[in-house]
Amino acid sequence: MELEKQNTNGKYPINDFKSGESWRLFKIMGEFVEGIDGLRHLGPAVSIFGSARTNPDHPYYKKAEDLARVFAKNGYAVITGGGGGIMEAANKGASEENSDSIGLNIMLPFEQKPNSYATTQLEFKYFFVRKVMFIKYAQAYIIMPGGFGTLDELFETITLIQTRRIRKTPVILVGKDYWRGLIHWVKEKLLAEKMISEKDLNLFYLSDDPDEIVRRVVDFNSCS
Repeated sequence: MELEKQNTNGKYPINDFKSGESWRLFKIMGEFVEGIDGLRHLGPAVSIFGSARTNPDHPYYKKAEDLARVFAKNGYAVITGGGGGIMEAANKGASEENSDSIGLNIMLPFEQKPNSYATTQLEFKYFFVRKVMFIKYAQAYIIMPGGFGTLDELFETITLIQTRRIRKTPVILVGKDYWRGLIHWVKEKLLAEKMISEKDLNLFYLSDDPDEIVRRVVDFNSCS
């Protein structure tokens, strides 16, 4: 009979640890299944990213709400992270136009609470599963002002397009004043030191005009 071994703290058998890791794979698979089942009937959609910390009286909140409303009027569902701030604003704009308003909520110890405007709420434990859902079902990625999470979603999306892991899709940064410094750094550092190529700058677009943003997305998808 195989002897039961213990880890360094003497509390948990190694075999139990391995079993736990294996079962975690089933939990991950379960999140993928729930996400795909929950969104498989979704029509054309855009994913809108942005800060959970933006207050309802902030201009960025109003801009996200207006932008989502214009997308909804043009037949697009809106996908957000399901929380407050920019996410709440976008879900609100879409739901008030009777469009599908999707919230992909993540379980966090702080900040993230589901907003009441998402007509479909899915909850995730694993960030990477949630990211797949953001990308898989969107015809465009709208990047509103945000923090580390928003930057993570921005650069991962651009990287996936750059490396042709996903098809080329519009990535639009909203908030010229907010993003100007980052774009300057990308050009002055990444491009100047040949960490990226000139054509990589075409992987994203900057605009503050909701009608122009929606028109660009509609035109792109009508030609693709």
